[in-house]
Amino acid sequence: MKIFKPTTASRRGMTGIDFSLLTKKRAEKRLIKNIRRSVGRSKASGRITTRHKGGGVKRLYRIIEFSQTIMNSPAKVIALEYDPNRTAFIALIEYSSLPRDSSGQTTRRQYIIAPQGLKVGDEVVFSDNSSLKPGNRMKLKNISVGASVYNIELEPGRGGKLVRSAGSAAQVLAQENRLTDLKMPSGEIRKVNGECFATIGMVSNPENRFYRVGKAGKSRLKGRRPHVRGSAMNPVDHPHGGGEGRQPIGLKHPKTPWGLPALGVKTRNRKKWTNKYIIQRRKKK
Repeated sequence: MKIFKPTTASRRGMTGIDFSLLTKKRAEKRLIKNIRRSVGRSKASGRITTRHKGGGVKRLYRIIEFSQTIMNSPAKVIALEYDPNRTAFIALIEYSSLPRDSSGQTTRRQYIIAPQGLKVGDEVVFSDNSSLKPGNRMKLKNISVGASVYNIELEPGRGGKLVRSAGSAAQVLAQENRLTDLKMPSGEIRKVNGECFATIGMVSNPENRFYRVGKAGKSRLKGRRPHVRGSAMNPVDHPHGGGEGRQPIGLKHPKTPWGLPALGVKTRNRKKWTNKYIIQRRKKK
């Protein structure tokens, strides 16, 4: 974590990412692509469907390998890089033992989510059963109880869906028949198919939770537009608006601008197919 000196009012308390821990190189040209951003507007009608989005600096998407396309072949970490599209750092790995591809290249490179503690020069491997080393990827049924995992699949072969943000990790609690009990970062305990793959370790950049933007201009560079309070609006614009001076919302429960319940309302679909695998819900804050 980089702490700035309070040379201005906005810099006082501002924190940033310490790029000295990362490799000084450009992103791999074959593993980046341009994705047109919706900036909060519907592609069909062009109307704003998500408020407070827009602007921001341009950024290219890094193609991350969330699944396991190359098995039982050790790969060497050749770089640790910053990804503007996610809070975690990413690692560039290289398979040197693969045969030539259609373009004549003898090596193949991929981006993966970097675990905490991974260094340039380390080796990682994707296999059904491997050593409990940060960065190795294996099936949940072969991971010992108590181990920390991330980038977890929900369905075998569909790629990692769970636990991918900076500093997060799930814990293996038990192995029962074909299912594995996991404790998620939120505190939720759920069962996942033991045939699903997961990566050993904790996601990198755990200090991201202490990151402070510091000023409004930096937030605009990230594509976040100003968020106006509903109580500062007029009644025609928001259910919380109106009144002389600062007034309470005048309602029993908070509402969205369209009159729907907000804050603390359950939004999960009761018919979702994964509900039966949840043993214990996450604790309320």
